[in-house]
Amino acid sequence: MNRQVLLFISLLSLDFVFGQVSYSIPEEMAKGSLVGNIAQDLGLEMKRLVSGKAKIYTRSSDEYMELNRERGVLLVKERIDREALCTETELCALHFQIILENPMEFYSVTVQITDINDNAPAFEKSEMKFKISESAITGTKFVLERAVDLDVGINGVQKYELKPTDNFALKLHNNADGNKKVEMVLQKPLDREKQEQISLVLTAVDGGEPQMSGTMLIVITVLDANDNAPVFTQATYKATVTENSPKGTVVSTVTASDADQGSNGKITYSITDTLGNVRKMFEVNEETGKMFLIGNVDFEKSRIFEINLLASDEGGLTDSCKLIVDVQDVNDNKPEINIMSKSTVISEDAKLNTVVTMINIEDLDSGENGIVKCFINENIPFILKTSTNNFYSLVTDSDLDRERASEYNITVTCADEGVPSLSSSVTLTLQISDVNDNAPVFERSSYEAYIVENNTPGLSIFTVKARDADWNQNARVSYILEDSSVNGVPVSSYVSVSADSGVIHAVRSFDYEQIKDFQFRVKAQDGGSPPLSSNVSVKIVIQDQNDNPPQVLYPVLTGGSVVAEMVPRTADVGYLVTKVVAVDVDSGQNAWLSYKLQKATDRALFEVGLQNGEIRTIRQVTDKDAVKQRLTVIVEDNGQPSRSATVIVNVAVADSFPEVLSEFTDFTHDKEYNDNLTFYLVLALAVVSFLFITCLVVIISVKIYRWRQSRILYHSSLPVIPYYPPRYSDTLGTGTLQHVYNYEVCRTTDSRKSDCKFGRTGSQNVLIMDPSSTGTMQRIQNEKSILDEPDSPLEVRMF
Repeated sequence: MNRQVLLFISLLSLDFVFGQVSYSIPEEMAKGSLVGNIAQDLGLEMKRLVSGKAKIYTRSSDEYMELNRERGVLLVKERIDREALCTETELCALHFQIILENPMEFYSVTVQITDINDNAPAFEKSEMKFKISESAITGTKFVLERAVDLDVGINGVQKYELKPTDNFALKLHNNADGNKKVEMVLQKPLDREKQEQISLVLTAVDGGEPQMSGTMLIVITVLDANDNAPVFTQATYKATVTENSPKGTVVSTVTASDADQGSNGKITYSITDTLGNVRKMFEVNEETGKMFLIGNVDFEKSRIFEINLLASDEGGLTDSCKLIVDVQDVNDNKPEINIMSKSTVISEDAKLNTVVTMINIEDLDSGENGIVKCFINENIPFILKTSTNNFYSLVTDSDLDRERASEYNITVTCADEGVPSLSSSVTLTLQISDVNDNAPVFERSSYEAYIVENNTPGLSIFTVKARDADWNQNARVSYILEDSSVNGVPVSSYVSVSADSGVIHAVRSFDYEQIKDFQFRVKAQDGGSPPLSSNVSVKIVIQDQNDNPPQVLYPVLTGGSVVAEMVPRTADVGYLVTKVVAVDVDSGQNAWLSYKLQKATDRALFEVGLQNGEIRTIRQVTDKDAVKQRLTVIVEDNGQPSRSATVIVNVAVADSFPEVLSEFTDFTHDKEYNDNLTFYLVLALAVVSFLFITCLVVIISVKIYRWRQSRILYHSSLPVIPYYPPRYSDTLGTGTLQHVYNYEVCRTTDSRKSDCKFGRTGSQNVLIMDPSSTGTMQRIQNEKSILDEPDSPLEVRMF
């Protein structure tokens, strides 16, 4: 197989490559035959064909070629018949494009289809009849129908042969269109009396290999004399017809004249020696010579018609002429928009001039009717660029932002310049894919939340919220507590953040008196790759709760000791006795304190300042007022509910200290002191009783055991020998040790205080046992005074 390859590569100003490659193959190749190595001829790697999803785009619906991406070759997909593919043109070619994606590229491919001799010459009629007068002179010409061979070039009709050649010879004329005009010329006069009918065979032969031919029978009837042949007024007629003209439209009228009279002068018009499609479009009136339109004229299919007409009389004489009909174009075809390749999704970070879609525009009209301009809707970040041969590319013109527009409906409109103008449009839907180009944004620049102290651990405090303008995984926000410390303690021991919801929980119970507020930062991070994040400052303010009672700082209670304030009997009204001082560690109204006199020995003598806690006299002190005055002051805060504390203030109304001392020694213990003393006495009694019972049980058990042992020895009849340890001596006849102690007890006037003196023992007894004896023991008893100084009293305060 002879195959020619022509390759042209052109680099345009667009972002895609435009190239052209041309092949030449014969028609009727078997399916799967190799056309060419497209990858090699275009300089492409085969993996590029696969990754770019290379495909063939053709305007027509018939696909004669297929692309093998793995091998990088172009193959015949369907059998190609050049005569069916290209009916009226000698040059026949297939035009298509190869499209690649990512990035978009396209290459134009032209496959020339060469002719093979697969069609024999054929005549439209198998037989032609002529009526020729015997008086016809030598040299008279008779036009014959030419043969039609669908092949072209050397495979077309090359010569004609006429047999026998007794009376007629064959004469050929080359027309301007490349066809041959076939004429039969009378060479020898006819004689009706000798031969009334003559049969001839016209043979048309092509030049192909193998050579093929076609024949037509010519039957000539010899008539009596007819002196004059018809003559057309013009050898060539020209006419125009507008496409889509209705049937019956008169295209033109041809006229011929015959000088004969009678039947020999009657002229008949007919169409001859013409391709078959002409007879389907036109018809001539045999008597008038008017040419009528009988079919639908389409400029896009046939732009010109050449019609051969024949005028013949009754005597068999003829003349011929040619009618050339030009078809005028009408703007009856809308531009066709063909999507060669398109992307339905494009990333929002696509670069400028990224090719989105490639479009081919075709308008079958000609002239201004076929000039097409395309445009797209405005205010979108795309433009339409044209390259050549009605190819357009839709490219990005500015930066894309999915958050501003996630989808574009791009309408491409193409209109021709005909009158009236025809247009067509197509809408392309383009999705903008998301790129993680937006960090999460918190709803506030900072947060401040409040929580009441003594909260339950795990309590939800509040929620931080961040939004991400991206989509899907890129917009999935996670919340993270950033590492920091509060008073040297990790903030994670105070609060926690839910990663999904952003809810902040308290990890511990807060105490306003220990920490009043603290700050930390929360980070919001999206799920993109790489992830983007932002953070926000959060301040937690602890709100006080009335959980602390007031604390009395003065007067200070010292257990069982008595503290008294002295008021002289000469004190006037408003005399400042003392001031109760108290504090509350709470804050706000929870720390607002008020002082009230709850109980008093004489309410008419003293009052307490509500706000300052000052105890003053409200009347003149008299001799009748008791020396001992006991005031109970209650201190309350302003919380809800309020908490309080009480303090007892002892006031002595006297002018001298001895008087006060004698009076206050008889003060009874307060209830709290008595209660504590009773508790400890009961506890001591219980312990002593337990120890006594335990000892009693042990002694009884020992006595019983010894008695049982003595009974056993008594009944055994064995002698009893007393045993004494070595060096045993009995002192004083009552035991082995001396126990002499002296005790001296002194009491004061106050029963709550006692001074006790402990004297030394009268003697010290030391018992030393011989180490060689059976029981080895050394015991030294040295009793000393409980106190280092025997005369120092031991003071015990009972609280």
